[in-house]
Amino acid sequence: MSPSKAPLTGGCQCGAVRFRVGRLGRASICHCRMCQKAFGSFFGPLVTAHDLVWTRGAPAWFQSSDQVRRGFCAACGTPLAYDYGDPAVEVAIGALDDPERAAPVLQVNPHDKLSFFDSLTALPTRRPGEAPGADAFVAKIVSHQHPDHDTETWPPAKGASA
Repeated sequence: MSPSKAPLTGGCQCGAVRFRVGRLGRASICHCRMCQKAFGSFFGPLVTAHDLVWTRGAPAWFQSSDQVRRGFCAACGTPLAYDYGDPAVEVAIGALDDPERAAPVLQVNPHDKLSFFDSLTALPTRRPGEAPGADAFVAKIVSHQHPDHDTETWPPAKGASA
């Protein structure tokens, strides 16, 4: 199945909450202070998710304002959704199994954009081999994160592979 025809699925880091989307709408990054705090990041990457179905578990919700509630995994804390009362909910782009399918096309709420944001891509990049200790640390990491595809159950039985 080609990537563009693959099901639009996603979920949290621990696998307790999974979802499927019928189709994606506009993808954006939001610079508002609430998104910064909700994502623990410089911005909130969101995409409109039409025909969203929670296929495993369900998000917990936090009413972040009088207009918006935010969905997250109660087990691992992954930000998952932004619901402002429209029939379609927005989902976190990074929670998609294939986030490449939701490249942002718009930045919103620039009044809260952090002053250093536009210069981030000019920062130097540490390449493999430049920090042997960091390379060794990364090489020995065993991920307990849910894989980027649906699974029958999670976590897998001991000795089984995902």
